[in-house]
Amino acid sequence: MAAPRIVRDIMSTNLTTLDQESRLLDAVLLMRSSGYRHLPVVNGDKLVGIVTDRDVQRAAPSMLSRISQEEYNRIFEGTPIARIMVKEVVTVTPNTPVRDAVRITYENKFGCLPVVEDNNRLVGIVTVTDLLGVLDRLLAGS
Repeated sequence: MAAPRIVRDIMSTNLTTLDQESRLLDAVLLMRSSGYRHLPVVNGDKLVGIVTDRDVQRAAPSMLSRISQEEYNRIFEGTPIARIMVKEVVTVTPNTPVRDAVRITYENKFGCLPVVEDNNRLVGIVTVTDLLGVLDRLLAGS
């Protein structure tokens, strides 16, 4: 079996995203329901940021803090996703070699790379899990 050569061959195109007008609560609920740890943030079909489970954890108040339940809920309901998202996102294109995607992910310790085309239009995502799948297939063939 030939190894996938470009990102298009391994990227996921069935995307779960957040709108840039979303709130922290929206991110938490979507991550819980989808099981995803990385959510691209979009304005229409344009990538404007990314939110990870770590970003959410950093923004959430500690359960050990001495704030009321109402204040705790207010933080989740009132914090704009734009306030916690990473705005300068490293991306790849569908034609990026898989080897380059691996190198970028590994060197930067990223969990995913959004895949964009023409003027930052989000078309897919490549996760560490996708890259491990490629490695598994390669090792199975040797």
